[in-house]
Amino acid sequence: MSDKTLTCRDCGAEFLFTESEQAFYQEKGFQNEPQRCPGCRAARKNNQRDGGRDSFGGPRQMYPAVCAQCGKETEVPFRPSADKPVYCKDCYQPRERRRDRY
Repeated sequence: MSDKTLTCRDCGAEFLFTESEQAFYQEKGFQNEPQRCPGCRAARKNNQRDGGRDSFGGPRQMYPAVCAQCGKETEVPFRPSADKPVYCKDCYQPRERRRDRY
């Protein structure tokens, strides 16, 4: 095996598919060579992870709520119920940090 120069399907830039990457792909049983350069691959992965989408690729449903601690209006990714408190991001994060200590 030797290094291969491939062309990214997204940006059209050429990138190197190194000998060690090829060995890794072979070891994992991957049948196809990478289609995207490392930059486009990272951007795509980041977009999928942080794109505000649910597991089916659609926009995430947000629900209006009022923070139980400060009274600020906020949105949450679940349907609030009257029997459980809902917190805005600013009030929730310190509570979560305290809980992690125990």
